Amino acid sequence: MNVVSRWLGLVGFLVVCFAASALGALATVPQIDGWYRTLEKPSWNPPDFVFGPVWTVLYATMAIAAWLVWKQKGFVDARVPLTLFAVQLVLNVAWSWVFFGAHQLGWAFVEIVLLWSAIVATTAAFFRRSRVAGWLLVPYLVWVGFAAVLNFTIWRLNVG
Repeated sequence: MNVVSRWLGLVGFLVVCFAASALGALATVPQIDGWYRTLEKPSWNPPDFVFGPVWTVLYATMAIAAWLVWKQKGFVDARVPLTLFAVQLVLNVAWSWVFFGAHQLGWAFVEIVLLWSAIVATTAAFFRRSRVAGWLLVPYLVWVGFAAVLNFTIWRLNVG
């Protein structure tokens, strides 16, 4: 694989990850100042302005991690870890649509547990290919773990 192909691969992974971000934002952004504001939230809920920068960094590191796994030998050799990556990315987008789009806090919690599990599997698969790629997913895993606890807490505060 030549240098140009490798760098185009990075651009491709960045496009895919930020396209996923945009799909999730379609469900999320319209709800922030409306429905989401009406929810009871714990005192430790981060302010709204924190989420955008955090997710921007996480999507960038996810793309770089996938690229590192891909660039070693391409898609065929990395089929399993990159399939896991695609699954977790789809689950990532789906969570926004379940939580913000459908206002289903309980189902969103179920979904985010599935997402977190998929990230664990992806991270483990990435570590087997590249320690750097694996470590690049750790902040994402931690953040989604935090988001799962927050999702659960918001759900419990708003039941009934």
